[in-house]
Amino acid sequence: MRCDRLFFNARLATLAPGRPGLGLIEKGAIAASGGRIVYSGPVSELPALDAAERVDCEGRLITPGLVDCHTHLVYAGDRAREFEMRLKGASYEDIARAGGGIVSTVKATREASQDALVSQSLPRLDALLAEGVTTIEIKSGYGLDVETEIKQLRVARRLSKLREVTVKTSYLGAHALPPEFKADRKGYLDKICDDVIPAVAAEKLADAVDGFCEGIAFSVKEMKRVFSAAQAHGLPVKLHADQLSNLHGAKLAASFGALSADHLEYADEEGIAVMAKANTVAVLLPGAFYFIRETKVPPVDMFRHHGVPMAIATDCNPGSSPLTSLLLVMSMAATFFRMTVDECVAGVTREAARALGYLDATGTLEAGKRCDLAIWDVEHPAALVYRIGFNPLHARIHGGAG
Repeated sequence: MRCDRLFFNARLATLAPGRPGLGLIEKGAIAASGGRIVYSGPVSELPALDAAERVDCEGRLITPGLVDCHTHLVYAGDRAREFEMRLKGASYEDIARAGGGIVSTVKATREASQDALVSQSLPRLDALLAEGVTTIEIKSGYGLDVETEIKQLRVARRLSKLREVTVKTSYLGAHALPPEFKADRKGYLDKICDDVIPAVAAEKLADAVDGFCEGIAFSVKEMKRVFSAAQAHGLPVKLHADQLSNLHGAKLAASFGALSADHLEYADEEGIAVMAKANTVAVLLPGAFYFIRETKVPPVDMFRHHGVPMAIATDCNPGSSPLTSLLLVMSMAATFFRMTVDECVAGVTREAARALGYLDATGTLEAGKRCDLAIWDVEHPAALVYRIGFNPLHARIHGGAG
């Protein structure tokens, strides 16, 4: 058999089903052809190969390329002043109700051109790629009008052409109520459901529809309408759920077969049980937990008990998680949420891919998957979780290239 590249003399964390834990293989090899893995396993079982290029990994650890499955990476401006306000005692809700928060980013994003948004977003993306990210989800939600939401999604698509990375997009119109609709909630929901969702579906700009179900955002009843419109246009859904209070957002998300429910600090057992039945992934976001000084930890033990897969992500955004490091996220998840090393590594690879409905393409080291690899200068996966401010990435391979 002929292949383009053979990576040998490596320790593999395959995360493949049927293997315990992270699916570690001490003396492993990966063969790639046409950008896809054609072999992943022990060197002793490697078939005879004619490799155009042989890469000696010198005993390094290879994991699947990292997947950041929840970001708001495309936006303009920053909210450093609001951070200052929070340090002086203002709450996330106080800032939002005073006209700050999401709405302040909306103003800056509406005023920015596509080129300006690309210019401001690329450094954030590059920081993530430098730590081994090969797939990223990017949400809209800082336009809250037809033109700017579409602009954000187009910018997200452009980023995948400017860098070697796979970008999955989510339309997040139900993020906040725009100022011009302050007295007309129904009118704004009409706009989302009747105008924007059909437009982004027709242009294939969104891979999913998201929403923020919270007291300062949208109710369960309102999100049901948005989700029904999304599904009518063939778009899967996901939800910011139960972050600041328990509005039973986890149950709502699962009732629509959502890919994921995200945040979930206040999720209850009823919602978690329904998530398990619906195969809805719990996406935990320790950066936001840290940044807004939340004290209620997500019910990780309950997710384990019910067998709900757990992903973790940066939630990169200007207001509640200005974070561009999945390595730091893993350390935070272990420290704040008491997740294990295996859960953290799986949470930024296999389970993050599952949360995007993309596990058929990436997230594990298996034949048939895209050759997305992160090659690390470490001996054991635990080193990826416990070090802070340390980037041991040796090489990042996206679709066999790199």
